Amino acid sequence: MQNPKNIWIKHPLATLKPDYAGGLVVAGSRIIELVAAGRTPSQPVNEIFDASEHVLLPGLINAHHHFYQTLTRAHPVALNKALFPWLTSLYPVWAKLRPEMVEVSTQIALAELLLSGCSTASDHHYLFPQGLEDAIDIQVAQAQQLGVRVHLTRGSMSLGEDQGGLPPQSTVQSEDIIIADSERLIRRYHDHQPGAMVRVALAPCSPFSVSTELMKMSAQLATQHNVQLHTHLAETHDETAFCQKMFGMRPVDYLESVGWLSNRVWLAHGIHFNEEEIGRLGQAGVGIAHCPSSNMLLASGQCPTLDLEAAGCPVGIGVDGSASNDGSNMITEVRQALLLQRLRYGASDITHQKVLDWATRGSAACLGRDDIGDIAVGMQADLALFRLDDIQFAGAGDPLAALILCGAKQADCMMVAGRWRVRNGAVCGLDIEALKARQRELAAQLI
Repeated sequence: MQNPKNIWIKHPLATLKPDYAGGLVVAGSRIIELVAAGRTPSQPVNEIFDASEHVLLPGLINAHHHFYQTLTRAHPVALNKALFPWLTSLYPVWAKLRPEMVEVSTQIALAELLLSGCSTASDHHYLFPQGLEDAIDIQVAQAQQLGVRVHLTRGSMSLGEDQGGLPPQSTVQSEDIIIADSERLIRRYHDHQPGAMVRVALAPCSPFSVSTELMKMSAQLATQHNVQLHTHLAETHDETAFCQKMFGMRPVDYLESVGWLSNRVWLAHGIHFNEEEIGRLGQAGVGIAHCPSSNMLLASGQCPTLDLEAAGCPVGIGVDGSASNDGSNMITEVRQALLLQRLRYGASDITHQKVLDWATRGSAACLGRDDIGDIAVGMQADLALFRLDDIQFAGAGDPLAALILCGAKQADCMMVAGRWRVRNGAVCGLDIEALKARQRELAAQLI
């Protein structure tokens, strides 16, 4: 078997840590050496990538998304609405999704994420109307084609309008069907090994769209197969009111009652917690995916990130759905996190290093990963390289700070598992213009 070539990512313009200011060496899918400033690798290299004009980061990790929503950005029926009316406006539209729509929207979302410096993406797909039962299988195929690392969550909705929930009946499934398909997907696609390119998690959509029984069954199945759990929680005051009316308790109490208060769980949004609830979440090690753009667009509120982190919760960043963002750009989401959280905690506590840490190590911890999200020997070679030659960087001082403060939008090069997936600002092997044209055609069918 041929030995993997050693690639030296040489002399980056800036790095998160000084111990690899001279770059790093990649062999196969992993980082095998860090190079200090002014030094050369200790072992022979077969290829050199000159990174002297690039800021080098670990690949960013998107902890929460809805790929299919790239088809309904700025949709006319959903403009200028808060979460509940926004959802009830869009559910009938999303009920019309077809397999090709999932295929193309997944390609669009993953390409957009790659181009924005993201190497690992978690998606929360919970819509399975008739004819779309294989949605997760379609997503796996597209991720493998593009070479993006993914955590695909088998979402679900079982509580339709007839049972007091928000979704229309055509979008919900029975608990038995959901659990059977969840088990099928875990057995077929979930890779427990370090360096896994595909992992599966279980993700009942939200307290207002699934039954209590399904929440409990999902927790039991996740424990049985050692996979993560994910859901939306504490996003709005409407959700709190729904939980109190429907279950007689607040969202965190409900979470505990169904066996979800554990470090196997990460939550999307996590905005409306009181001090006591934050303490309980932290003690349990529950992760939080902060989604700043969505929280601002839907006027949902501000996640108490530093309080949650201090209590013991991993905090990551997610772009959320492209119908509530309305984009899939990970590096701009990092900037949004900095701006929104400074309103809550001030400028000195929310730094560019802090938000980059959330988007890398924090998101990795939410996903239960210790092999991605950092640049260190033995870690997966997931790397994002950004040039600072666009007009918004003219006159910038600190390169690392400029990446966030001046508003970087696109990575120049991306490596995932040691393989180049973006070069010179283009996704390798993808006809992006043809893909965008087909996405527009399909989106027009949902207006």
